[in-house]
Amino acid sequence: MQKIFALLLISASMTAFAADIEIKLVIENHRFQPETVNVPTGKKVKLVIENRDSTPEEFESHPLNREKVIPGKSTGTVYIGPLAAGTYPFVGEFNEKTAKGFIVAK
Repeated sequence: MQKIFALLLISASMTAFAADIEIKLVIENHRFQPETVNVPTGKKVKLVIENRDSTPEEFESHPLNREKVIPGKSTGTVYIGPLAAGTYPFVGEFNEKTAKGFIVAK
């Protein structure tokens, strides 16, 4: 009985970290594509960020309290939400002039 309870507890905790939605972002030529990402309010979102450039980039958003370095030619994951309605800017900290975007929750 203890083993079953332990398995249920582990399963429930893993589910708590699962995202409701997965969205792909691409970094190419020091720009995010798409620049605007629409997400529903109240849902957890998994951002899968593919960096096609040969240099690293840092996904950073102060309003979302998230930052993650994505090495060149690799993929990283950032979890956000659930979010209230609004617009949440993000940048590529290493190329802020060109790598800009917005998460729009509605």
